[in-house]
Amino acid sequence: QVRLVESGGGSVQAGGSLSLSCTASKLTYYPEYMGWFRKAPEKEREGVAAISSTGGNTYYADSVKGRFTISQDNTKNTLYLQMNRLNPEDTAMYFCATGFRFNGWTHPTTYNDWGQGTQVTVSS
Repeated sequence: QVRLVESGGGSVQAGGSLSLSCTASKLTYYPEYMGWFRKAPEKEREGVAAISSTGGNTYYADSVKGRFTISQDNTKNTLYLQMNRLNPEDTAMYFCATGFRFNGWTHPTTYNDWGQGTQVTVSS
């Protein structure tokens, strides 16, 4: 069974930085698309960023462009999210996801497997 494990969440003051990691194991397919999503209380889950493993194309939500950077280490099946200039609106549970069929980078059907999430809390 595919397993995705996120790490790196925590609490930080506004303006600070955090770096998230997601390691995939027991993959049964090539993870062509890997992404980060977040879910804040009483809000819909939203796509934060995604990357295509083959072409290296990256995708970002408008709210994080210029502040967040997604990257990956294919040799380690690890996905990263560098988050800078954090603000309280970034507070959420962050999940990584992986899949192989593109239906749009924010569309949930692009992703076959999801992690359990890591909490990010930004205080003002």
